[in-house]
Amino acid sequence: MPPASRHFLLLQGPHGPWFHRLGQHLRRTGARVTRVGFNLGDRVFWPGPGYIAFHDPQDCWPETCDRLMTDLGVTDLVLYGDTRPIHAQAIRLARARGITVHVFEEGYLRPYWVTYERNGSNGHSRLMDLTVEEMRGALARVDLDLPEVPATWGDMRQHMFWGALYHGCVAAGFRAYRNFRPHRALTVGQEFRLYLRRFLMMPVHRIERRIATRRIRNGGFPYHLAILQLEHDASFRAHSPFASMTDFLAEVIAGFAKGAPGHHHLVFKAHPLEDGRVPLLPEIRRLARLHGVRGRVHFVRGGKLAQLLNDARSAVTVNSTAGQQALWRGLPLRTFGAAVYAKPEFVSSQPLAEFFAAPDRPDTRAYRDYRHFLLETSQLVGGFYSARGRRRLLRQVVDLMLSPEDPYQSLLQGTAGPRQQLRLVR
Repeated sequence: MPPASRHFLLLQGPHGPWFHRLGQHLRRTGARVTRVGFNLGDRVFWPGPGYIAFHDPQDCWPETCDRLMTDLGVTDLVLYGDTRPIHAQAIRLARARGITVHVFEEGYLRPYWVTYERNGSNGHSRLMDLTVEEMRGALARVDLDLPEVPATWGDMRQHMFWGALYHGCVAAGFRAYRNFRPHRALTVGQEFRLYLRRFLMMPVHRIERRIATRRIRNGGFPYHLAILQLEHDASFRAHSPFASMTDFLAEVIAGFAKGAPGHHHLVFKAHPLEDGRVPLLPEIRRLARLHGVRGRVHFVRGGKLAQLLNDARSAVTVNSTAGQQALWRGLPLRTFGAAVYAKPEFVSSQPLAEFFAAPDRPDTRAYRDYRHFLLETSQLVGGFYSARGRRRLLRQVVDLMLSPEDPYQSLLQGTAGPRQQLRLVR
Protein backbone atom coordinates (compact mmCIF):
# COMPACT_ATOMS: atom_id res chain seq x y z
CA MET A 1 0.00 0.00 0.00
CA PRO A 2 1.52 3.38 -1.00
CA PRO A 3 2.07 5.87 1.84
CA ALA A 4 -0.50 8.29 0.43
CA SER A 5 -3.18 5.65 0.97
CA ARG A 6 -2.35 5.12 4.62
CA HIS A 7 -3.74 6.81 7.71
CA PHE A 8 -1.81 6.39 10.96
CA LEU A 9 -3.77 6.74 14.21
CA LEU A 10 -1.48 7.41 17.20
CA LEU A 11 -2.62 6.91 20.78
CA GLN A 12 -0.42 7.38 23.86
CA GLY A 13 3.34 7.48 23.44
CA PRO A 14 6.45 7.82 25.59
CA HIS A 15 6.80 10.96 27.70
CA GLY A 16 8.17 13.82 25.64
CA PRO A 17 8.11 14.86 21.97
CA TRP A 18 8.87 11.50 20.34
CA PHE A 19 5.36 10.81 18.97
CA HIS A 20 5.05 14.33 17.56
CA ARG A 21 8.37 13.98 15.73
CA LEU A 22 7.33 10.58 14.42
CA GLY A 23 4.05 12.02 13.15
CA GLN A 24 5.90 14.77 11.29
CA HIS A 25 8.10 12.24 9.51
CA LEU A 26 5.16 10.01 8.61
CA ARG A 27 3.39 12.99 7.04
CA ARG A 28 6.44 13.68 4.88
CA THR A 29 5.93 10.29 3.24
CA GLY A 30 2.48 11.44 2.09
CA ALA A 31 0.57 9.53 4.76
CA ARG A 32 -2.16 11.06 6.91
CA VAL A 33 -1.59 11.17 10.66
CA THR A 34 -4.04 11.68 13.55
CA ARG A 35 -3.30 11.69 17.27
CA VAL A 36 -5.90 10.99 19.98
CA GLY A 37 -5.11 12.72 23.28
CA PHE A 38 -6.50 11.72 26.65
CA ASN A 39 -5.04 14.47 28.86
CA LEU A 40 -3.27 17.83 28.70
CA GLY A 41 0.13 16.10 28.64
CA ASP A 42 -0.82 14.46 25.34
CA ARG A 43 -1.96 17.84 23.97
CA VAL A 44 1.17 19.74 25.06
CA PHE A 45 3.45 17.21 23.40
CA TRP A 46 1.40 17.27 20.16
CA PRO A 47 1.42 20.99 19.23
CA GLY A 48 0.62 20.51 15.56
CA PRO A 49 -2.50 19.62 13.55
CA GLY A 50 -4.33 16.31 13.53
CA TYR A 51 -5.16 16.22 17.24
CA ILE A 52 -8.43 14.79 18.57
CA ALA A 53 -9.19 15.20 22.27
CA PHE A 54 -11.05 12.42 24.05
CA HIS A 55 -13.02 13.93 26.94
CA ASP A 56 -15.64 11.24 27.54
CA PRO A 57 -15.67 8.61 30.30
CA GLN A 58 -13.27 5.78 29.47
CA ASP A 59 -16.02 3.20 29.11
CA CYS A 60 -17.03 5.17 25.99
CA TRP A 61 -13.58 4.71 24.44
CA PRO A 62 -14.20 1.44 22.50
CA GLU A 63 -17.20 2.96 20.72
CA THR A 64 -15.31 6.19 19.99
CA CYS A 65 -12.25 4.32 18.77
CA ASP A 66 -14.32 2.12 16.48
CA ARG A 67 -16.02 5.19 15.01
CA LEU A 68 -12.70 6.96 14.45
CA MET A 69 -11.27 3.97 12.64
CA THR A 70 -14.28 3.98 10.32
CA ASP A 71 -14.59 7.73 9.75
CA LEU A 72 -10.88 8.34 9.25
CA GLY A 73 -10.19 5.23 7.20
CA VAL A 74 -7.44 4.19 9.57
CA THR A 75 -4.95 1.68 8.15
CA ASP A 76 -2.34 1.73 10.92
CA LEU A 77 -2.53 1.97 14.73
CA VAL A 78 0.54 3.26 16.60
CA LEU A 79 1.04 3.07 20.36
CA TYR A 80 3.57 2.73 23.17
CA GLY A 81 2.98 -0.47 25.10
CA ASP A 82 0.06 -2.81 24.51
CA THR A 83 -1.37 -3.52 27.95
CA ARG A 84 -2.91 -0.26 29.21
CA PRO A 85 -6.71 -0.58 28.83
CA ILE A 86 -7.20 2.04 26.10
CA HIS A 87 -4.46 0.41 24.02
CA ALA A 88 -5.61 -3.17 24.55
CA GLN A 89 -9.15 -2.22 23.51
CA ALA A 90 -7.89 -0.40 20.41
CA ILE A 91 -5.72 -3.36 19.42
CA ARG A 92 -8.69 -5.73 19.55
CA LEU A 93 -10.67 -3.41 17.29
CA ALA A 94 -7.74 -2.98 14.91
CA ARG A 95 -7.17 -6.72 14.53
CA ALA A 96 -10.84 -7.28 13.75
CA ARG A 97 -10.53 -4.73 10.93
CA GLY A 98 -7.18 -5.93 9.58
CA ILE A 99 -5.45 -2.71 10.66
CA THR A 100 -1.68 -2.94 11.11
CA VAL A 101 -0.65 -2.46 14.75
CA HIS A 102 2.72 -0.84 15.46
CA VAL A 103 3.95 -1.21 19.06
CA PHE A 104 6.88 0.71 20.55
CA GLU A 105 8.48 -0.26 23.84
CA GLU A 106 11.65 0.32 25.80
CA GLY A 107 14.45 -1.72 24.29
CA TYR A 108 14.77 -5.40 25.06
CA LEU A 109 18.49 -4.60 24.90
CA ARG A 110 18.23 -1.21 26.59
CA PRO A 111 19.46 1.42 27.15
CA TYR A 112 21.01 1.85 23.69
CA TRP A 113 18.15 0.42 21.66
CA VAL A 114 14.36 0.71 21.62
CA THR A 115 11.86 -1.93 20.53
CA TYR A 116 9.61 -1.79 17.48
CA GLU A 117 7.24 -4.71 16.84
CA ARG A 118 3.94 -5.49 15.16
CA ASN A 119 0.81 -6.61 17.05
CA GLY A 120 2.33 -6.94 20.55
CA SER A 121 5.35 -6.64 22.81
CA ASN A 122 6.83 -8.38 25.85
CA GLY A 123 4.62 -11.38 26.67
CA HIS A 124 2.54 -10.69 23.52
CA SER A 125 5.60 -10.49 21.25
CA ARG A 126 6.11 -12.88 18.38
CA LEU A 127 9.46 -13.69 20.01
CA MET A 128 7.59 -15.78 22.58
CA ASP A 129 6.85 -18.43 19.93
CA LEU A 130 10.12 -18.34 18.00
CA THR A 131 12.76 -20.94 18.81
CA VAL A 132 16.49 -20.37 18.80
CA GLU A 133 16.82 -22.84 15.91
CA GLU A 134 14.39 -20.77 13.80
CA MET A 135 16.42 -17.68 14.57
CA ARG A 136 19.65 -19.41 13.61
CA GLY A 137 18.13 -20.44 10.29
CA ALA A 138 17.25 -16.82 9.53
CA LEU A 139 20.67 -15.56 10.59
CA ALA A 140 22.37 -17.97 8.20
CA ARG A 141 21.45 -15.50 5.44
CA VAL A 142 22.98 -12.54 7.29
CA ASP A 143 26.66 -11.64 7.07
CA LEU A 144 27.07 -8.78 9.55
CA ASP A 145 29.02 -8.71 12.78
CA LEU A 146 27.34 -7.87 16.07
CA PRO A 147 27.55 -4.16 16.89
CA GLU A 148 29.63 -2.73 19.67
CA VAL A 149 27.73 -1.18 22.56
CA PRO A 150 27.88 2.65 22.42
CA ALA A 151 30.36 4.26 24.79
CA THR A 152 27.82 6.54 26.50
CA TRP A 153 25.00 5.83 28.95
CA GLY A 154 21.32 6.14 28.09
CA ASP A 155 18.69 8.85 28.50
CA MET A 156 17.76 8.39 32.19
CA ARG A 157 17.93 12.07 33.17
CA GLN A 158 15.88 13.10 30.13
CA HIS A 159 13.42 10.29 30.89
CA MET A 160 12.90 11.65 34.41
CA PHE A 161 12.59 15.23 33.18
CA TRP A 162 9.98 14.46 30.52
CA GLY A 163 8.08 12.24 32.95
CA ALA A 164 7.86 14.99 35.57
CA LEU A 165 6.82 17.57 32.95
CA TYR A 166 4.21 15.26 31.43
CA HIS A 167 2.54 14.45 34.75
CA GLY A 168 2.65 18.11 35.71
CA CYS A 169 0.74 18.95 32.53
CA VAL A 170 -1.75 16.14 33.17
CA ALA A 171 -2.42 17.48 36.68
CA ALA A 172 -2.75 21.07 35.40
CA GLY A 173 -5.30 20.01 32.78
CA PHE A 174 -7.52 18.00 35.07
CA ARG A 175 -10.58 20.22 34.52
CA ALA A 176 -10.36 19.99 30.75
CA TYR A 177 -9.89 16.19 30.86
CA ARG A 178 -11.75 15.37 34.06
CA ASN A 179 -12.69 11.87 32.84
CA PHE A 180 -9.08 10.81 32.28
CA ARG A 181 -7.97 7.87 34.41
CA PRO A 182 -4.28 6.86 34.41
CA HIS A 183 -3.48 3.23 33.69
CA ARG A 184 -1.63 3.00 37.01
CA ALA A 185 -3.11 2.91 40.51
CA LEU A 186 -1.82 6.30 41.70
CA THR A 187 -3.46 9.60 40.90
CA VAL A 188 -1.87 11.98 38.42
CA GLY A 189 -0.88 14.32 41.26
CA GLN A 190 0.84 11.50 43.11
CA GLU A 191 2.68 10.43 39.94
CA PHE A 192 3.88 14.01 39.40
CA ARG A 193 5.16 14.33 42.96
CA LEU A 194 6.99 11.02 42.72
CA TYR A 195 8.64 11.98 39.42
CA LEU A 196 9.64 15.37 40.79
CA ARG A 197 10.96 13.95 44.07
CA ARG A 198 13.01 11.31 42.26
CA PHE A 199 14.48 13.94 39.94
CA LEU A 200 15.43 16.23 42.85
CA MET A 201 16.81 13.38 44.99
CA MET A 202 19.20 12.12 42.33
CA PRO A 203 22.33 13.60 44.02
CA VAL A 204 21.44 12.04 47.39
CA HIS A 205 20.61 8.68 45.86
CA ARG A 206 23.88 8.74 43.94
CA ILE A 207 25.84 9.03 47.19
CA GLU A 208 23.81 6.25 48.85
CA ARG A 209 24.36 4.04 45.82
CA ARG A 210 28.12 4.56 45.77
CA ILE A 211 28.44 3.72 49.46
CA ALA A 212 26.34 0.55 49.12
CA THR A 213 28.16 -0.58 45.97
CA ARG A 214 31.57 0.01 47.54
CA ARG A 215 30.64 -2.11 50.56
CA ILE A 216 29.60 -4.98 48.31
CA ARG A 217 32.60 -4.82 46.00
CA ASN A 218 35.04 -4.50 48.92
CA GLY A 219 33.33 -7.20 50.99
CA GLY A 220 35.13 -10.07 49.32
CA PHE A 221 32.12 -12.39 49.50
CA PRO A 222 30.44 -14.31 46.63
CA TYR A 223 27.01 -12.87 45.87
CA HIS A 224 23.92 -13.45 43.76
CA LEU A 225 22.11 -10.51 42.19
CA ALA A 226 18.33 -10.02 42.25
CA ILE A 227 17.31 -7.56 39.54
CA LEU A 228 14.19 -5.67 40.59
CA GLN A 229 11.57 -4.08 38.37
CA LEU A 230 8.95 -1.40 38.79
CA GLU A 231 5.86 -2.92 40.34
CA HIS A 232 3.67 -0.72 38.13
CA ASP A 233 5.53 -1.62 34.92
CA ALA A 234 3.45 -3.38 32.27
CA SER A 235 5.80 -6.36 31.96
CA PHE A 236 5.47 -7.04 35.71
CA ARG A 237 1.72 -6.42 35.96
CA ALA A 238 0.65 -8.28 32.84
CA HIS A 239 3.27 -11.02 32.47
CA SER A 240 4.26 -11.94 36.03
CA PRO A 241 2.99 -14.63 38.44
CA PHE A 242 3.36 -12.22 41.38
CA ALA A 243 0.67 -9.85 42.63
CA SER A 244 3.27 -7.46 44.03
CA MET A 245 7.01 -6.92 44.21
CA THR A 246 6.83 -7.89 47.88
CA ASP A 247 5.78 -11.40 46.82
CA PHE A 248 8.87 -11.65 44.62
CA LEU A 249 11.14 -10.43 47.44
CA ALA A 250 9.69 -13.05 49.78
CA GLU A 251 10.23 -15.92 47.34
CA VAL A 252 13.80 -14.91 46.50
CA ILE A 253 14.92 -14.45 50.10
CA ALA A 254 13.28 -17.73 51.16
CA GLY A 255 15.00 -19.59 48.31
CA PHE A 256 18.33 -17.97 49.10
CA ALA A 257 18.09 -18.82 52.81
CA LYS A 258 17.26 -22.44 52.00
CA GLY A 259 19.73 -23.17 49.21
CA ALA A 260 22.68 -20.75 49.07
CA PRO A 261 25.97 -21.68 50.74
CA GLY A 262 26.40 -20.02 54.11
CA HIS A 263 29.17 -17.66 52.97
CA HIS A 264 27.21 -16.37 49.94
CA HIS A 265 25.34 -13.05 49.97
CA LEU A 266 22.29 -11.72 48.11
CA VAL A 267 22.15 -8.25 46.53
CA PHE A 268 18.89 -6.61 45.48
CA LYS A 269 19.39 -4.01 42.75
CA ALA A 270 16.49 -1.54 42.39
CA HIS A 271 15.30 -0.26 39.02
CA PRO A 272 16.90 3.10 38.05
CA LEU A 273 13.41 4.68 37.97
CA GLU A 274 12.28 3.30 41.32
CA ASP A 275 10.43 6.15 43.04
CA GLY A 276 9.62 4.87 46.50
CA ARG A 277 5.97 3.97 45.97
CA VAL A 278 6.89 0.45 47.16
CA PRO A 279 8.83 0.28 50.50
CA LEU A 280 11.52 -2.04 49.15
CA LEU A 281 14.25 -1.56 51.73
CA PRO A 282 12.08 -2.01 54.88
CA GLU A 283 10.51 -5.11 53.33
CA ILE A 284 13.89 -6.61 52.40
CA ARG A 285 15.16 -6.04 55.94
CA ARG A 286 12.04 -7.60 57.45
CA LEU A 287 12.25 -10.70 55.25
CA ALA A 288 15.99 -11.10 55.83
CA ARG A 289 15.40 -11.10 59.59
CA LEU A 290 12.52 -13.55 59.21
CA HIS A 291 14.69 -16.07 57.32
CA GLY A 292 17.83 -15.61 59.41
CA VAL A 293 20.02 -14.04 56.68
CA ARG A 294 20.02 -10.43 57.83
CA GLY A 295 23.78 -9.82 57.53
CA ARG A 296 23.93 -11.44 54.07
CA VAL A 297 21.31 -9.39 52.20
CA HIS A 298 22.05 -5.98 50.63
CA PHE A 299 20.11 -3.31 48.73
CA VAL A 300 21.41 -0.93 46.04
CA ARG A 301 19.22 1.95 44.88
CA GLY A 302 19.26 2.24 41.09
CA GLY A 303 22.38 3.10 39.11
CA LYS A 304 24.24 1.08 36.52
CA LEU A 305 23.87 -2.67 36.59
CA ALA A 306 27.23 -3.58 35.03
CA GLN A 307 29.32 -2.90 38.13
CA LEU A 308 27.35 -5.40 40.17
CA LEU A 309 26.92 -8.00 37.43
CA ASN A 310 30.64 -8.19 36.70
CA ASP A 311 31.34 -9.97 40.02
CA ALA A 312 28.02 -11.77 40.56
CA ARG A 313 27.69 -15.56 40.67
CA SER A 314 24.16 -15.60 39.24
CA ALA A 315 21.13 -13.40 38.68
CA VAL A 316 17.42 -13.68 39.45
CA THR A 317 14.57 -11.55 38.08
CA VAL A 318 10.88 -11.74 37.23
CA ASN A 319 11.12 -10.82 33.54
CA SER A 320 13.26 -7.68 33.44
CA THR A 321 15.00 -6.94 30.16
CA ALA A 322 18.10 -6.37 32.31
CA GLY A 323 18.31 -10.15 32.64
CA GLN A 324 19.90 -10.12 29.21
CA GLN A 325 22.90 -8.28 30.60
CA ALA A 326 23.48 -11.29 32.84
CA LEU A 327 23.22 -13.67 29.90
CA TRP A 328 25.61 -11.54 27.86
CA ARG A 329 28.18 -12.14 30.62
CA GLY A 330 27.47 -15.87 30.69
CA LEU A 331 25.89 -15.74 34.17
CA PRO A 332 23.28 -18.29 35.23
CA LEU A 333 19.84 -16.64 35.16
CA ARG A 334 16.53 -17.62 36.75
CA THR A 335 13.32 -15.90 35.64
CA PHE A 336 9.70 -16.23 36.78
CA GLY A 337 7.43 -14.24 34.45
CA ALA A 338 6.91 -14.41 30.70
CA ALA A 339 10.00 -12.92 29.06
CA VAL A 340 10.96 -12.72 25.41
CA TYR A 341 14.42 -14.09 26.24
CA ALA A 342 13.31 -16.96 28.50
CA LYS A 343 14.47 -19.69 26.13
CA PRO A 344 15.38 -23.11 27.58
CA GLU A 345 18.85 -22.94 26.04
CA PHE A 346 20.00 -20.15 28.31
CA VAL A 347 17.52 -19.52 31.15
CA SER A 348 17.39 -21.93 34.11
CA SER A 349 14.17 -23.61 35.22
CA GLN A 350 15.63 -24.99 38.49
CA PRO A 351 13.74 -24.61 41.78
CA LEU A 352 15.07 -21.45 43.39
CA ALA A 353 16.86 -23.09 46.33
CA GLU A 354 18.58 -25.49 43.94
CA PHE A 355 19.51 -22.60 41.66
CA PHE A 356 21.20 -20.70 44.49
CA ALA A 357 23.04 -23.88 45.53
CA ALA A 358 24.36 -24.88 42.07
CA PRO A 359 22.92 -22.87 39.16
CA ASP A 360 22.85 -24.24 35.61
CA ARG A 361 25.05 -22.23 33.28
CA PRO A 362 23.54 -20.81 30.07
CA ASP A 363 24.43 -21.84 26.53
CA THR A 364 26.21 -18.61 25.65
CA ARG A 365 26.43 -19.42 21.94
CA ALA A 366 22.66 -19.84 21.80
CA TYR A 367 22.17 -16.54 23.61
CA ARG A 368 24.51 -14.67 21.25
CA ASP A 369 22.53 -16.00 18.29
CA TYR A 370 19.32 -14.85 19.96
CA ARG A 371 20.79 -11.40 20.62
CA HIS A 372 22.01 -11.16 17.04
CA PHE A 373 18.49 -11.97 15.82
CA LEU A 374 17.03 -9.14 17.92
CA LEU A 375 19.59 -6.64 16.61
CA GLU A 376 18.72 -7.62 13.05
CA THR A 377 14.99 -7.16 13.62
CA SER A 378 13.18 -5.32 16.42
CA GLN A 379 15.98 -3.46 18.26
CA LEU A 380 16.64 0.00 16.84
CA VAL A 381 19.52 2.23 17.83
CA GLY A 382 18.30 5.42 19.48
CA GLY A 383 16.01 6.54 22.26
CA PHE A 384 12.73 8.30 22.98
CA TYR A 385 13.95 10.90 25.44
CA SER A 386 17.05 12.71 24.12
CA ALA A 387 17.20 14.77 20.92
CA ARG A 388 20.13 12.72 19.63
CA GLY A 389 18.37 9.45 20.42
CA ARG A 390 15.23 10.59 18.58
CA ARG A 391 17.24 11.59 15.50
CA ARG A 392 18.89 8.18 15.34
CA LEU A 393 15.60 6.41 15.75
CA LEU A 394 13.78 8.43 13.10
CA ARG A 395 16.40 7.57 10.48
CA GLN A 396 15.34 3.93 10.70
CA VAL A 397 11.82 3.51 11.96
CA VAL A 398 9.65 5.16 9.29
CA ASP A 399 10.85 2.78 6.59
CA LEU A 400 10.18 -0.17 8.89
CA MET A 401 6.65 1.07 9.58
CA LEU A 402 5.94 1.44 5.86
CA SER A 403 7.19 -2.07 5.10
CA PRO A 404 4.46 -4.63 4.34
CA GLU A 405 6.20 -7.15 6.63
CA ASP A 406 7.15 -6.94 10.26
CA PRO A 407 10.90 -7.07 11.04
CA TYR A 408 10.81 -10.68 12.23
CA GLN A 409 8.95 -11.94 9.16
CA SER A 410 11.29 -10.10 6.82
CA LEU A 411 14.35 -11.81 8.25
CA LEU A 412 12.69 -15.24 8.54
CA GLN A 413 11.62 -15.08 4.88
CA GLY A 414 14.97 -13.75 3.70
CA THR A 415 13.55 -10.48 2.36
CA ALA A 416 15.17 -8.13 4.91
CA GLY A 417 17.63 -5.56 3.66
CA PRO A 418 20.86 -4.63 5.46
CA ARG A 419 20.27 -2.95 8.80
CA GLN A 420 22.24 0.28 8.77
CA GLN A 421 21.55 0.90 12.44
CA LEU A 422 24.02 -1.85 13.29
CA ARG A 423 26.87 0.38 12.18
CA LEU A 424 27.18 2.70 15.15
CA VAL A 425 29.14 5.63 13.76
CA ARG A 426 29.57 8.24 16.50
